[in-house]
Amino acid sequence: QVHLVESGGGSVQTGGSLRLDCVASGGTVNNHMAWFRQPPGKEREGVAVISPGNGGTFYSESVKGRFTIARGSSMNEVTLQMNNLKPEDTAMYYCASTIRGKNFFSPSSWNYWGQGTQVTVSS
Repeated sequence: QVHLVESGGGSVQTGGSLRLDCVASGGTVNNHMAWFRQPPGKEREGVAVISPGNGGTFYSESVKGRFTIARGSSMNEVTLQMNNLKPEDTAMYYCASTIRGKNFFSPSSWNYWGQGTQVTVSS
């Protein structure tokens, strides 16, 4: 069982930056890890994925060029650097670990989830 804890959310104005952190414990953590988000009243959507090993990364079109996913100082940590934030980025952001399906950006493909951290971007 992998336990995930997110931190780093907050409120910023349009154009600002935030960095989210996710720390994993328990089980095998050298796995695919991802960030998802769920805007108010909408479904959860994939934002960014990082692979184990060579650390290949994948992004949704809506954040490509603005967000960067990376491993932290250990394989147990993954970060999401968010730059040039927009009001439409407002959402609860979740860390996910250990993929079991082929679709990186489908929530049903992931085994473990954190509790989420809120990001609010005001215009």
